[in-house]
Amino acid sequence: MGKKAVIALGGNALIKKDQEGNIHEQFANTREISKDLVRIIQDGWDIVVTHGNGPQVGAILLQNDLARDITPAMPLGICVAESEGLIGYMVQQCLSNALKKANLDCSVATLITQVLVDEEDPSFKNPTKPIGPYYRDDEIDDIREEGYNFKKFKDGWRMVVPSPDPKKIVEGEIIKKLLDDDILVIASGGGGMPVIEKEGWGLDGLEGVIDKDLASERLSEQIGADVLVILTNVEKIYLNYGKPGEEALDKVTLKEIKRYYDEGHFPEGSMGPKVLAAIRFLESGGKKVIISHVDKGYSAFIGKTGTHISK
Repeated sequence: MGKKAVIALGGNALIKKDQEGNIHEQFANTREISKDLVRIIQDGWDIVVTHGNGPQVGAILLQNDLARDITPAMPLGICVAESEGLIGYMVQQCLSNALKKANLDCSVATLITQVLVDEEDPSFKNPTKPIGPYYRDDEIDDIREEGYNFKKFKDGWRMVVPSPDPKKIVEGEIIKKLLDDDILVIASGGGGMPVIEKEGWGLDGLEGVIDKDLASERLSEQIGADVLVILTNVEKIYLNYGKPGEEALDKVTLKEIKRYYDEGHFPEGSMGPKVLAAIRFLESGGKKVIISHVDKGYSAFIGKTGTHISK
């Protein structure tokens, strides 16, 4: 049994800034990411790849909206599942091709993932999770009439939805068995679909999305991962980000990062969930968390860049 790593790709991984986000761009970006993933595998690691889905599920919701007079619109949970399938297809194909090119005989499988949550989670009454593209002031009125909530950000308006805290990955044991059988897994796409356990019924979906970093951490716990890698749009995390006294963090201890988190250095809408995931992972027995830019995944993994958090 090899060393295990969960590698969480940020929502910007497949659609980069200033790109249209068409399928050709997304496949090209996925091919680049796959090169770093292969290098990690060559170093003897069994990996699970997780990923964000904000732009993709936002596009699906818009397509839903535009076609609602032609075909029945699907709820958010179904849209998340659709995005898991389409992104999983891209990562699975590109990673499989890259492995073959590197003469590595590895199988790759995508697993649609459900995540157990608390039906009373406060996020259902206060949606805050941004998904989809940014909109101008004059673009959101018609969409808002369809019942979606919006929040103003620096770059414009974004749709916000409930984001309950993940309690357990329903398919966690299946993912662990696949890894044990030397099958690389793509799972918890977009955080997975939030579900509850209903007495006399079983699992039932709820409208919302799970933060992919927090879901990745829960999955890391369940499979006994050694390392959690969170790849995003910055090379390192910072204290006083964008303010006087800004300071990049290279190596930091669990005790230090908890103090910085409690001091409010990491906003809820950006780095906060990533740092919270790091804290949870290390407190549950994980060995190291690496946070860096998606374009520098392998360099960060071998310690040449990124923020490295350990006990």
